[in-house]
Amino acid sequence: MIRRFAVLFLAALLPLSAGAGQAHAAGYRYWSFWERDGSAWTYATVGPSLARPADGDVQGFRFSVSEDSGDAAKPRGAAGFDTICARTPAKDGTKRVALVIDFGTPADAPSGEKPPAGRTACAQVAEDATTAEALASVAEPLRYDSNALLCAIAGYPAKGCGEQVAAGGKESSPAESAETAGTAEEASAQDDGGSGPSVGLIAGAAVVAVLGAAAVWQVRRRA
Repeated sequence: MIRRFAVLFLAALLPLSAGAGQAHAAGYRYWSFWERDGSAWTYATVGPSLARPADGDVQGFRFSVSEDSGDAAKPRGAAGFDTICARTPAKDGTKRVALVIDFGTPADAPSGEKPPAGRTACAQVAEDATTAEALASVAEPLRYDSNALLCAIAGYPAKGCGEQVAAGGKESSPAESAETAGTAEEASAQDDGGSGPSVGLIAGAAVVAVLGAAAVWQVRRRA
C-alpha cells in the first residue's frame, strides 16, 4: 500500500517537473554554416572565415533558431555542384564553390522581417580564397559582429546577431538574457528569504511526508 501510494504521488509530480524544464527552453537565432559530404549536409567544424573549400565543393548557410549544432536546421533546396555551377566554366587560377543560401522560415525571422527566397550561387574565386570570401563575391552585403560572427547575408536580417529566443518567441541578446537570468535568481532568493528550498527538495519532502502518512495509516489499520 505504501509503495502504491508513493508511485501514484510521483506520477502526479512528473508532469509538473517536465513543464518546469520546458518553460526554460530557449534557442539562438543565427546563420549556421554547412558542408556537403556526398549527399548529406554536415555541420562545419570551422567558421567561413577559416574554411578554404576546394574547387567543386558545395557549402551551405541556413538562418534559423536552434539550441545548438545538434538541432540546427539544414539548408534546403538543390545542392548539386554540377547543377549550381553548370553555367560557370572552369578558369585557370580560380576555383568554383557552389553555395546554397537558405534564409529560413517566417517563424524563425526576427520581428518585422520577412525572409527572402532561398538561392544558390556559383562563386568563382582565387584558389586560396576562404568561404567567407566566396560568399562575399555573390551575396553582399555581409554583416559581422565584433567577434567575427556572421550576422547577415545579403543584408538579411537587417539587425540582430545571435540573439537568444525564448520558447514563447521573446527575443533578447545573450547579454540581456544573462542579466535577466541573474535578476530572476536574485528576486527568487529575496522571495524565499535568500535561502529558499529548490523544487526538487520540496518534492522530496512531499514524498517523505506522504510515505510517513501512509505508514501511520497502515499501522492504525492493522491495530
